[in-house]
Amino acid sequence: MSTYWQRLNARTDARGNLCVGIDPHPPLLKAWGVADDPSGLERFARRIVEVLGERVAVFKPQSAFFERHGSAGIAVLERVLRDIEAVGALSILDVKRGDIGSTMGAYADAYLVDGAPLAADAITVSPYLGFGSLQPAFDAAHRFGRGVYVLARTSNPEGHLVQLALGEDHEGSVAQEIIDAASSANAASRQAAIGLVVGGTHNDLGCDVSGFNASILVPGIGFQGGRIEDLPALFGDAVDVVLPAVSRDVIGAGPDAAALHDRVDRLLAAAVQTP
Repeated sequence: MSTYWQRLNARTDARGNLCVGIDPHPPLLKAWGVADDPSGLERFARRIVEVLGERVAVFKPQSAFFERHGSAGIAVLERVLRDIEAVGALSILDVKRGDIGSTMGAYADAYLVDGAPLAADAITVSPYLGFGSLQPAFDAAHRFGRGVYVLARTSNPEGHLVQLALGEDHEGSVAQEIIDAASSANAASRQAAIGLVVGGTHNDLGCDVSGFNASILVPGIGFQGGRIEDLPALFGDAVDVVLPAVSRDVIGAGPDAAALHDRVDRLLAAAVQTP
């Protein structure tokens, strides 16, 4: 069984280091000329994968925009995840789940277990009930060769109130404790299954990711103001494991295939030119 880290490296080596978010915001559905209903949702989301599937290494569907359509929206999400798999790309399902005990175990069963209808290659999770509360997700990721991205330093401006607060030892921040815990867990498992979510919108991260031993998902590129060209200065030595995530700045170019291709090609070119 290959690990998530191995599959991610293979895909990004072949297709470039870019993650395209599938965020079906109502204004985007309108701009595409589709209805804000399950049918329009499906046309929008599956068209993105159809057009970009052979160009992009990773897609990141945002679960909330599918959930808002109820069971029909979840059914669309299931089909989108299978579409991503069929075109040879990887899926990061952006669900930001976080709970304790059997509830966290149930989330792991929903998203990380082989054969689950919503199984993805990786998911996002929130550690703010304690890093250890995520252990059921880590266990499932290790067992089934999947990945888990833990929120550490998010792209939103409000995040610093919690994430840069002093941790338990009053020496480093809460975000730094999460980063260090993830790094230690990866060293123990040797799977590099536990990644981080660190936003690309900051002038200074306020934490140290140098030498991190797995993938770092970087949202906030484009619409929120982050730029691929700024990632080396922001992430330093860790830039080699950074996976920039771009949503509206790509999918807003659709539904025209040529426009979507051009937007992705420009971002991939910028990533290649970044030392």
